[in-house]
Amino acid sequence: MRTPARLRRSGVVLTAGAMLLTGCGLGSAGGFVPSGKLSGAVSDVKPLNGAEIAIGSKNFTEQILLGKIAIIMLKSAGATVTDLTNIPGSSSARQAQVQGDIQIMWEYTGTGWINYLGHTDPIPDERKQYVAVRDEDAKKNALRWLPSAPLNNTYGMAVKSSVAKKYGLNTMSDMKKVPQAERTFCVESEFASRNDGFEPMLKKYGLPLGSTIKKNQVKTLDTGAIYAATGNGLCTFGEVFTTDGRIKALNLKVLEDDKSYFPKYNASLVVANKTLEAYPQIKELFAPVAAKLTNNVLLELNRQIDVDGREPGDVAFDWLTKQGLITE
Repeated sequence: MRTPARLRRSGVVLTAGAMLLTGCGLGSAGGFVPSGKLSGAVSDVKPLNGAEIAIGSKNFTEQILLGKIAIIMLKSAGATVTDLTNIPGSSSARQAQVQGDIQIMWEYTGTGWINYLGHTDPIPDERKQYVAVRDEDAKKNALRWLPSAPLNNTYGMAVKSSVAKKYGLNTMSDMKKVPQAERTFCVESEFASRNDGFEPMLKKYGLPLGSTIKKNQVKTLDTGAIYAATGNGLCTFGEVFTTDGRIKALNLKVLEDDKSYFPKYNASLVVANKTLEAYPQIKELFAPVAAKLTNNVLLELNRQIDVDGREPGDVAFDWLTKQGLITE
């Protein structure tokens, strides 16, 4: 089992988050979040007039963006929404939803399965992984996982696009095409040391450490530094999260995990059972939204926030408008 960096961060801030929950109550992410009028595929969804719903998210770019998307859709459907996005850490956000402080948030299937439900091994097939976490969380915690989005924010190995073109790299199996002397890697410390991290990954792809790759060809860096190090050629391969906006900004290419080594982290909207029973149209409201959330979409939207400096609420509103799901 592995714990991605986004969850390791949650461990760092868990104490503060717990204090926030138990001491002062959850705080709002703040900032104006626009709304509009439902249109297109959701124009006939029954209004949510009278519904009072708190939306949560964790405190990294993609989560805040997804939270704002949920807020805009619900407000546009007539609900009264409390913005509780930007909760510090996965554990705190999960605690808030389990105890009923928030009713809706986006979550990742791998996170739910491994970190919340306590399983050791992920399920390689993403559909089976979704069904398993959906069914168990509904039974144990009265939380309903709506159909997952295509976006899969998991680990990946990235290379410069020019390097990919030079050697014809499309999949992780293609790493063998790079001459041995050029097989350099930048990874974070946790990934490098986990028993299901870097070395097993190399073994899975037929590149055992110590023989086909010398140990001095591996550099351990902070997570954020890996993107730039890969982009400027310090290392040929960099460990990344597959929907990080810096991938696009630095013109990197994520290699396909063609042997399904990494767990699946598809995003799903998780709704408190009582809320969904009272307002079943929420499922219909978000079905076309989830279907449009691909890795390529999140790469671009995350880039607009992290690289261009745009507000998540504005990015979310513009994207929903372009998809024809709301109008101003």
